[in-house]
Amino acid sequence: MFFEQADLNYSFNLSEEDRLTLLDGDWNDSPVETLSRAGFIALSVFLGFIMTFGFFNNFVVLVLFCKFKTLRTPVYMLLLNISVSDMLVCMFGTTMSFASSVRGRWLLGRHGCMWYGFINSCFGIVSLISLVVLSYDRYSTLTVYHNRGPDYRKPLLAVGGSWLYSLIWTVPPLLGWSSYGLEGAGTSCSVSWTERTAQSHAYIICLFIFCLGLPVLVMVYCYGRLLYAVKQTSGLHVYCTRKREYHLLFMVITTVVCYLLCWMPYGVVAMMATFGRPGIISPVASVVPSLLAKSSTVINPLIYILMNKQFYRCFCIMFCCQSSMQNSHSSMPSKTTVIQLNRRVHSNTVACTAQISTGIHNHDCSTPATERTNPPEVTT
Repeated sequence: MFFEQADLNYSFNLSEEDRLTLLDGDWNDSPVETLSRAGFIALSVFLGFIMTFGFFNNFVVLVLFCKFKTLRTPVYMLLLNISVSDMLVCMFGTTMSFASSVRGRWLLGRHGCMWYGFINSCFGIVSLISLVVLSYDRYSTLTVYHNRGPDYRKPLLAVGGSWLYSLIWTVPPLLGWSSYGLEGAGTSCSVSWTERTAQSHAYIICLFIFCLGLPVLVMVYCYGRLLYAVKQTSGLHVYCTRKREYHLLFMVITTVVCYLLCWMPYGVVAMMATFGRPGIISPVASVVPSLLAKSSTVINPLIYILMNKQFYRCFCIMFCCQSSMQNSHSSMPSKTTVIQLNRRVHSNTVACTAQISTGIHNHDCSTPATERTNPPEVTT
């Protein structure tokens, strides 16, 4: 139904012969169509949904961040960076593949294909590195106590570093180390996974090690240590609340898991196309992981709004629920509970210190957390 029988021999990327033909000829007049018309219609519907709701959801996150000062904390700056990269993908990447899918062929020529492959790879790596920094931030915040107010310098450096790191690994194909080319149904572009040269294989191996393998290992280590620390302290009668920080931790872990679930199938298919036999990946098999990877731009903002109470309260206030939300529990500033790792506790009474992200406030555990709350502050 979704692909023609004669087109089963097309692989994840177009073959070298087809790619050279397209480069030497006219991209617009000589498309290589690998899906049936019904397949392209279905592809267009999914891409249109991802493009529309991916842009809208991330735009809402940006508006919330600008409107409410309560959300302008160091940890939320990293979430903002992810939303910015996801929204840029929807604006400058998904729109191209959507328009091409509607027409059933790539419309923007060789340079447009290189641009599309570059920005999709760049923004995807930015999101992944931001999640890595976010995991380390949660690890260091919950396990190491710093008696000072919120530090915005490090998150800003992390945001800039994520973009620089991404550019380091996405610019080389533009300069000749591997290349960007058409993939799948011929309506999107990516790294030329099927290019059978030692130079291309070297780039792909480095890309998977430094832009997937190592970041995932760092996240697994950070969250593994945190979960171990939580398990150590779960049986103690601790009187100061850790619920908020654990809820934020759960939100970040959910974001990471969803990101990996969206991108890992694409990574597996790409590795099979690179090191497997030619033609092992059919058009439909390559389109589905690509759509799944693009869907992360829709899922991430929903996680922030639905799983984070501060985001959710600010969202309700902005969308005509201000009176009801002000009469309910007000939004709390970000609090940090420090978990002492590798420390033996000799009694059930534990003294702990919490750190308020809006300033330096040390308080005793006997003070209820609900007595130290402030409503969301709106910027007019």
